[in-house]
Amino acid sequence: MAASPDPPGPTFLREVELRLLRCTLPSPPSPAAPPSAAASPPLRHHPLGAVAASAVAAVEAGEYAAALATAAPHFLPHVASDAPLSAERFYDALAAAAEEFLRGDGEEVGEGFECRCAVVLSAAVAALLAFMQQNVTGPPVKYSPFPFWTSSLDERWFSNLESEWDAWASARLTSIGSHVHGKFSLMQFIVFAELMLTCVKSLNPTDCCTVSWWLFRLSMVQQNIVDELSSALFDQVQEYKNKTLVRFGDLENVSSYWAPLLFDGEGSYFVSAACLEAGIAEYKYCRIDQSSRPASGEGKAREPPGTQDDAVALKNARSSVPSESDEVSDILRMPRLVENENVSGNENPKDLCKKTVLTAVQQAAILAECLHVSRRSRHDEMSGWDMAPYIESIDYQEETYFVVRSLCDILRIRWESTRNRTKQRALLMMQNLVEDVGNDFPVAAQRAKLVFGVQVPTLPALRKEYGELLISCGIVGEALDIFKDLELWDNLIYCYRLLGKVADATSLINARISVTPNDPRLWCSLGDVTNNDDHYKKALEVSNNKSARALRSLARSAYNRNDFHASKMLWESALALNSLFPDGWFAYGTVAWKDKDLQKAVDAFSRSVQIDPENGEAWNNIACLRNSWEVWDNYSKVLLDTGSIQQTLEAVKMVLNLSSNKRFNVDLLEKVMVMLEEQPTHVSNAQGAESVSSTSDATQETRKSNQLLDIIGDILQQIVRSGGSNSEIWGLFARWHKAKGNLIACSEALLKQVRSLQGSGLWHDESKFTKYAQASLQLCKVYMEISSSTGSRKELFSAEMHLKSSLKQNAGSNRGRWEDEGDQLLVAPMTCWTGLVEPFDSHLESRSPRQNIPEFPLKK
Repeated sequence: MAASPDPPGPTFLREVELRLLRCTLPSPPSPAAPPSAAASPPLRHHPLGAVAASAVAAVEAGEYAAALATAAPHFLPHVASDAPLSAERFYDALAAAAEEFLRGDGEEVGEGFECRCAVVLSAAVAALLAFMQQNVTGPPVKYSPFPFWTSSLDERWFSNLESEWDAWASARLTSIGSHVHGKFSLMQFIVFAELMLTCVKSLNPTDCCTVSWWLFRLSMVQQNIVDELSSALFDQVQEYKNKTLVRFGDLENVSSYWAPLLFDGEGSYFVSAACLEAGIAEYKYCRIDQSSRPASGEGKAREPPGTQDDAVALKNARSSVPSESDEVSDILRMPRLVENENVSGNENPKDLCKKTVLTAVQQAAILAECLHVSRRSRHDEMSGWDMAPYIESIDYQEETYFVVRSLCDILRIRWESTRNRTKQRALLMMQNLVEDVGNDFPVAAQRAKLVFGVQVPTLPALRKEYGELLISCGIVGEALDIFKDLELWDNLIYCYRLLGKVADATSLINARISVTPNDPRLWCSLGDVTNNDDHYKKALEVSNNKSARALRSLARSAYNRNDFHASKMLWESALALNSLFPDGWFAYGTVAWKDKDLQKAVDAFSRSVQIDPENGEAWNNIACLRNSWEVWDNYSKVLLDTGSIQQTLEAVKMVLNLSSNKRFNVDLLEKVMVMLEEQPTHVSNAQGAESVSSTSDATQETRKSNQLLDIIGDILQQIVRSGGSNSEIWGLFARWHKAKGNLIACSEALLKQVRSLQGSGLWHDESKFTKYAQASLQLCKVYMEISSSTGSRKELFSAEMHLKSSLKQNAGSNRGRWEDEGDQLLVAPMTCWTGLVEPFDSHLESRSPRQNIPEFPLKK
């Protein structure tokens, strides 16, 4: 019986993870191999062991196409035999095949499982790094547009699908509501990497913990290639970032995961890199205060060891501002400073800075701090000088990685481009930087070091920045060619407008639409040029209602037409697609304010300052809205619906104070008065029913009712004293006096209500005359109550004189109209008068001889 092969080492998959991560991190400080490097042989006993080892070695050498060609065929043949009908169906089948390949015979442990995971993970990492080489670091090389391409595939099915499938990959990314910013190559590689990493993630998460780190990096790459911050990508970044920090943000966890395979001191490199990448993510989303801090309940990243030395090095780099010799140029990059007397001997700050040797991670941290300084500092000529110490400290380093040096040069270019004397030098530096990306040296493997730990722009973003610098120097024609090549249509339109050739921009966009009619960016740009909403609607159509930009453009158009409600609804739809758009929240708050939806306005401005805390206008609007009478008016209505009468009255009083006694809601006060008038009856019933409440409870209710009456009385008096009262207010004021038992003041208020209703249009306005009749009826009833209680006839004669005067005016104003049987204008008001006169006549006859009251005819 043949001896069975030795079981694979349990650390093989983790060794693959470690080697793949090392491709993007600084080289270990010691070239010596770790003590237990031989503990995990390349698993040549398993057929896939050699495949995984070969793929990983290709990734380490920067030969990403070779790594894909080695790994992809082992999970591709399941779908390669059928003709692909569409990119979506093909990649769905590819993901299903990868999952089936990973499961194998159902085993999730052992040699076969580790080898399969290593093969798929190597293919995913190779695809991601190939995309980074082609679109970020360079040097650009010739890649197949399909990451799964092998010689076994039938070229007949794929030869004409490159542009169509790349467009599908771009559309898949834009489904989050944002557009791809510029022209990128190898878009299918991003889709492929995401699918493969997701397949590995679906397995037991403890088997391959680095997959969360790679997904975190992939999400950040996707964010960097779209034109705006995406809320969907933000959620992904936060999820994977927190998982990465929990696992790799602590030296103890890193050591326990890779202890036998790590070099001396290498664990701190991984911890520092994880925290650095987390900080860059927080910087990207303007959440610097939350950097390197996982969510609650998911663990807490400890301070990485060795950070004390890092802090000392960073402090030394920031404390000395080096000067520059003018041997090369008479334009100094920074002011020449006098020697510091505190420096001992002949040593000056320049020499001190040169002697400060920083590690690669420290250099990346300095540049990250420089980016933070540039964002938080004022935007004037002095902001560049705040960045100068950080830039100079990197320039004096003898050894730097490619991406670190590139970002340092970019920051210097941005600084010097703001100064007229150095703008030409900045332009020359930018031109050299763009050309250096295409050089063959350094090789791809060296350029991948720290590519995720430095906020270096993509090549389209870099070339766009170069074009904008050309425009600032007046070289519009060359910038036009750059924007046209990058398909940056908005910048292209801007250049044509500078040249006075808007028609040419329209023609160019129409020509591109004829080639790619399903590109929503083109339709939005055409809408911007022509100011035609139909083009934005077409952009929504071709994007399956996923274009947030088109929705925002339609919302602005509706706002310009003063259609605030439609604009508000469109802004809601746009922000539902992408909520990380600070200008959008501000515009939404403005249009909600115009539409009188004040609560949504406050919420929108609050979201705006959460995204951009420096937005002073949003802060000002929040302050205005919180002190706006309209907000308190809406608040009073809500409080009344909930039955909080006292708080309702307090809100009404706040409305009066904020509006200088010019705004008050009569209907709301009417409802409150009705509720208060019903309370005494309720209290009386409660006192009579012993099973319902005790006497003390009834007394307490009465006291509360009196307090509420006092509050509404203060409000009515404040309105009356301000001179803004009307007939309704005088009627409420009279009812309040009656509730308080002051009939004399009640009659005076009712008399003022009657007088406020009098006028030339009284006798021809049925609704107004009805109010007048009802107020007169109430006035006479109060007169009768006063007369009954005091025994005085003065009030009765006043009521009689008021009735005689009113009837006489009515008869004169309506002479000749009563004979018309079709005229029923005053039938209802006269009925009111009939109801008034009859009870008054009987009461008057019992007190004194009845005087003649003129008769008036009524049609029956």
